[in-house]
Amino acid sequence: MASKIIANLIVIGSGILGRAVLQAYRKALDNANKTGVAHETINNIRRASKAMTEHEARQILGVSEQTSWEEILQRYDNLFERNAKNGSFYLQSKVHRAKECLEEIYKKNNQAPS
Repeated sequence: MASKIIANLIVIGSGILGRAVLQAYRKALDNANKTGVAHETINNIRRASKAMTEHEARQILGVSEQTSWEEILQRYDNLFERNAKNGSFYLQSKVHRAKECLEEIYKKNNQAPS
């Protein structure tokens, strides 16, 4: 008898606690949406996952800051083809992203052809 009452109290208590947690979560989401924090956080996560720094791009392609755009393209072609034949798609995409990153930088400096 006592175990049945304890079991009922546990079930009822967990139900109440579950509803309270859910209600608090919904309220937190509403507050985040009202202040724009949720939208800003999502944008920051997207930006951070796509962003590649110039330093990382140069490391991937194995070039320095003094490297000309033509040399970067040669290095890109070599690495891209090597990974296309017997490498991985992940490495191939990293090489491509590195070239895109450096291309933007060289365009800003008017050193890369259009």
